[in-house]
Amino acid sequence: MPTFEELLASAQQSAIHLEMRDGYMPSDPAFAAWKEGKLTDPVGGDADFQQWLDWVEQASGRGVEFRRARVISVPESDYIRFEHFSSQANVEAGENIRWLPRRRATDIALPGNDFWVFDNELVLVLHFTGDGELADRELTRDERVLRLCTSAFESVWERAVPHEDYRLS
Repeated sequence: MPTFEELLASAQQSAIHLEMRDGYMPSDPAFAAWKEGKLTDPVGGDADFQQWLDWVEQASGRGVEFRRARVISVPESDYIRFEHFSSQANVEAGENIRWLPRRRATDIALPGNDFWVFDNELVLVLHFTGDGELADRELTRDERVLRLCTSAFESVWERAVPHEDYRLS
């Protein structure tokens, strides 16, 4: 299984990501610091987040289009509020982010897991524990999975609110 960095480095045109959970990685020290009111800079000296931003900048510089869509519950969970706080750094690095309140996604067929699609041909499925920790990754080129993921993403993207316009409840 290639690393995420390798997958991203191999992308030539696009990287799309659909997130559908209201919480991720409760063990993340940056999330804990934010909840305690100690994190005022989204990057906050977080080496992993800075590395992510560097990868996005490098890929964007090669012409890779990044789109991230989030299906979220309203009112937003603490973790979604944290993501909103840190998302401007993602946008500045080259990501285009949109937010879709879950109530507006009822009639969209969504896969059971979050995913990435690279260059409209390779799907990275992300499996999380109930608590939101990453448990496993699965890579597939299965056409049915690819069609479902890209269709779901585009349906969410079409309805979602651009990051710069989304206001937390």
